[in-house]
Amino acid sequence: MRISFIAGAVALAFSGAAAAASSPELIAKGEYLARAGDCVVCHTGPGEKPFAGGLKMGTPLGELYTTNITPDKDTGIGSYTFEDFEQAMRKGVAKDGHHLYPAMPYPSYAKVSEDDLKALYAFFMESVPAVSRKNAPTEIPRPLNWRWPLAMWNMVFTDTIGYTPDPAHDEAWNRGAYLIQGLGHCGSCHTPRGIFFQEKALDQGRTAYLSGGNLDNWFASSLRSEPDSGLGNWSVADIAQFLKTGHNERATAFGTMVDAVNNSTQYLSDTDLTAIATYLKSLPANDHGTPAVADGAPGAKLYSQQCAACHLADGKGHAPYIAPLVGNPVVQDTDPTSLINIVLNGSARVVVAGMPDAYRMPQFRVLMKDEEVAAVVNYIRSSWGNRAAAVTGGQVAGIRSKTDAASDAVVILKMR
Repeated sequence: MRISFIAGAVALAFSGAAAAASSPELIAKGEYLARAGDCVVCHTGPGEKPFAGGLKMGTPLGELYTTNITPDKDTGIGSYTFEDFEQAMRKGVAKDGHHLYPAMPYPSYAKVSEDDLKALYAFFMESVPAVSRKNAPTEIPRPLNWRWPLAMWNMVFTDTIGYTPDPAHDEAWNRGAYLIQGLGHCGSCHTPRGIFFQEKALDQGRTAYLSGGNLDNWFASSLRSEPDSGLGNWSVADIAQFLKTGHNERATAFGTMVDAVNNSTQYLSDTDLTAIATYLKSLPANDHGTPAVADGAPGAKLYSQQCAACHLADGKGHAPYIAPLVGNPVVQDTDPTSLINIVLNGSARVVVAGMPDAYRMPQFRVLMKDEEVAAVVNYIRSSWGNRAAAVTGGQVAGIRSKTDAASDAVVILKMR
């Protein structure tokens, strides 16, 4: 009886060791990398537990729901070996062999090192609480929901080779490139897509990379060095501050970038943020030509009535908390989608270190008609030295019909 008790205790001890075999340092590294990848935003649906999935996402083919990536063995990834996990991350293939839609940014995650993937695996398997929640089927109609064509898509548009450091650049540049091209998957939003929904470039080897992309009724601005619509006038410190706090002297985060700041970039070390900024500042500008500047006269009175109290008559705002409109890349983008969207719908609050912003952009979709929104947007795009093309009431109507006002709720997603 005594021997049996001791044997059982030893077996239980070994079982516990196997269940938590990774070091605290490795798990902490995995948690940091999960923040860098912003995994919690996509894999946490409204009202759901962290990483249990259920977030509805739009694609050109139809709607889909993100999956449960908690370590639940029946409905999550609890039965995944590291090799299964690596295959899903690098190749977009689930344990049972079905292909994942590239809404999961595996073309970027293919660049993540094996050591970093092992840390992520340890975090998800040993630190994230398991949640039993079945994955919802997609709302993509047949035959567009067939997944076998994705095997051919992957052959053409993905590269499973990990990141290779460039000896022509220093350690900071390479670290920034690795984070942006890999876990940060910045190109998923900031790189234009082709007719097959593929990113037109996955690294700085082509000028399309990070040159701006239209996705889900937002235009993610160019992260290259254009002086008007890109980061040409931003310093390394400007970029790092924006990623850390959602604000700087030149702009304020809005739209989907609020989620990125709230749940990802503010948690990165100052060293990594500086590395990211160093890499971005190395990307040369693309020439967008000289636009025909909008006629802003019809919107001057509307701006004075509705906007000047916060953004001031000279457009300088109250930086860093109320965005300046002078020289703001979003204001001068060749694609006005984001500016129209934020005037119509406002923006959620940036939440840094648990503290929500005191100020947020309100929505004007009720107060202004389509032609009025177009008029005030044209005034902003043609004043104080801004030089951008005109928008129309029809463009505003199109975005109005596909969007809703930003939520007033302050949502802080926990990782575990």
